[in-house]
Amino acid sequence: MAYADFVTAMMALFIVLWLLNSSVKVQKAVGGYFKDPTGTSKMVGTDMQGAAENFVVNKDNMEELKEQLQKSIREVPKFDKLENHIDMTVTNEGLRIELTESAAGTFFDSGSARMSGDGGDLLKMLAQELGKLPNHLAMEGHTDSHKYRAGAVYGNWELSADRANAARRLMQLNGIREDQVTQVRGFADQRLRKPDAPQDPSNRRISLIVQYLEKKPAPEAEGGEKAGGEGSGEKVGKEAGKTEGAKGAETGEKKKE
Repeated sequence: MAYADFVTAMMALFIVLWLLNSSVKVQKAVGGYFKDPTGTSKMVGTDMQGAAENFVVNKDNMEELKEQLQKSIREVPKFDKLENHIDMTVTNEGLRIELTESAAGTFFDSGSARMSGDGGDLLKMLAQELGKLPNHLAMEGHTDSHKYRAGAVYGNWELSADRANAARRLMQLNGIREDQVTQVRGFADQRLRKPDAPQDPSNRRISLIVQYLEKKPAPEAEGGEKAGGEGSGEKVGKEAGKTEGAKGAETGEKKKE
């Protein structure tokens, strides 16, 4: 036996032994790689790199997405300037990413839907990461309670909706799919971040919501229900047969009497 063949066989043996002692998650990830080295297999793992199918966000791994995005955001230019204006929370609807404004305007020019350079860089990065997911997105715009002059045809309702829509346009140009955004909402000052300080700059914000995927019922469960229904029918039929037999016996006894 050639030495090279012997070394190759030993390496294969050690890999097999390592896999046998690894977790099921690792075994599926390694098996998925050999089945599909390009990374499009659904069993490759939960890393966000590769096809969107690799990382399906549900209630079990939403925290994992949050950590991944926080890590990616740190690589955005001038992150130290934006750090205190980015907030991520896991809610009943999904992962909510809020980009809050400062008094000088962090993401948008004051009173305008025109986005600043720093805000644009952050949204482009988020678009590249979120575009890899199969999950739908919702976008919201919020303002503070500062009122426009009387008789103005443009107000907080228009501004909040325009900012959310401006964020959608930029993100669709830089990574997210056209069918990925399901809602663009403008709330004006109806959902203040700080109700006790209605004119605080942090009330002016854009919110991105990564929505949970709805779980589809398993085919086995549906089949089990149908099988149960048929079994119930048979049971009812047998009980009905027993009842009819008992009635017949009673009738026969009466005739004999």
